[in-house]
Amino acid sequence: MINFFEVNETNKMIEKENLDVRTITIGISLLDCICTDLETLRKNIYDKIERTARNLVATGEAIEKEFGIPIVNKRISVTPIALVGGAACKTSEDFAKIAETLDQVAKEVGVNFIGGYSALVSKGMTKADELLIRSIPLALSKTERVCSSVNLGSTRTGINMDAVKLMGEIVKETAEYTKEDDSLGCAKLVVFCNAPDDNPFMAGAFHGVTEADAVINVGVSGPGVVRTALEKVRGESFEVLCETIKKTAFKVTRVGQLVAKEASRLLQIPFGIVDLSLAPTPAIGDSVADILCEIGLEYAGAPGTTAALALLNDQVKKGGVMASSYVGGLSGAFIPVSEDQGMIDAVMAGALTLEKLEAMTCVCSVGLDMIAIPGDTKASTISGIIADEMAIGMVNQKTTAVRIIPVIGKGVGEKVEFGGLLGYAPIMPVNPFSCEDFINRGGRIPAPIHSFKN
Repeated sequence: MINFFEVNETNKMIEKENLDVRTITIGISLLDCICTDLETLRKNIYDKIERTARNLVATGEAIEKEFGIPIVNKRISVTPIALVGGAACKTSEDFAKIAETLDQVAKEVGVNFIGGYSALVSKGMTKADELLIRSIPLALSKTERVCSSVNLGSTRTGINMDAVKLMGEIVKETAEYTKEDDSLGCAKLVVFCNAPDDNPFMAGAFHGVTEADAVINVGVSGPGVVRTALEKVRGESFEVLCETIKKTAFKVTRVGQLVAKEASRLLQIPFGIVDLSLAPTPAIGDSVADILCEIGLEYAGAPGTTAALALLNDQVKKGGVMASSYVGGLSGAFIPVSEDQGMIDAVMAGALTLEKLEAMTCVCSVGLDMIAIPGDTKASTISGIIADEMAIGMVNQKTTAVRIIPVIGKGVGEKVEFGGLLGYAPIMPVNPFSCEDFINRGGRIPAPIHSFKN
């Protein structure tokens, strides 16, 4: 039972510490929409999504009003479109038409993003997978709300290096297609190793084939809440520090559980998971980097940063799993650059480099996220960065990802402004030495020895 003290405490978190429910995401299976005729398929997709999600935004707003909890985004994730469109799509342009349908229905029901323009190619690519991947630059340049993701590796299967090479080229091509908007298309494109089926956060959300026909997943975020709690235990031992983070994460997750259950009841769609991710925004005080500084670092990136982030991520997960029986998705601490003012400050001060960010991804909840790099960076170099991150995920049995933005026409020392939750970012330098011969080998990197568990 929630008592008066807890209600007051939660209100304070919302009013003063940037606590919010970052997203309610409806996952929708499109497997029953499959058809060999493209126009029929597009109509089936539109109708299924519109029918299932038509009340999502109104329901979210009603819950906000009833409980006084901000729900920042209402979103949709769908079955990976490479699976849905394979029978009907004969060209990349055919797949791009499905992306336009997704965009139209997203606008119709009022959500801000729809994810699932995706392919799962950790071991190999079907013809449909390759066509969808090659359509991504066109699809993202023609749509506003569609998000795309590609899973390139897993601990069980290894890393598909042919797909890694291709995705370096696709990221670069997407940047070119959207160069008039500072290569914004790349902000809606992410590659994964060990992608989860139930992630409510964009750009990586898709509705896994093991999921129900429709499901409610909720993402909660509260970096400001954690930072404020840690201000009260400055100078205390690691034991006190860990207990404080864990208890705070528990309280934040309970808010997500409450919203998820109510959304499930009102929409009559099963509750899936709560994803407790410390996802920052450009707002002052809503920063994961600020938490690291409160733990005792001058800037994110200083010696000790990886250890501090590991501690934070672990305690967040421990608090979350005690608060809900169904914690899933990514759950942990995001470390995007452009969306976190503290990260931006650390880059500008010279404390945080791409290499240090890569080290931090060994212990955070995702990976290299929303990082702007020079527009003249070679596709093979982008593939090399992706390969490194996929290897971290594969060997460490965790989800890792890359959302990197080569900003066409800009170089190191310049800034790029994305606006809204995406914020702004300094262009970060990239190691200039070539990995082209490595990327051009082709084939797969095998799964690690500890993948053999049967």
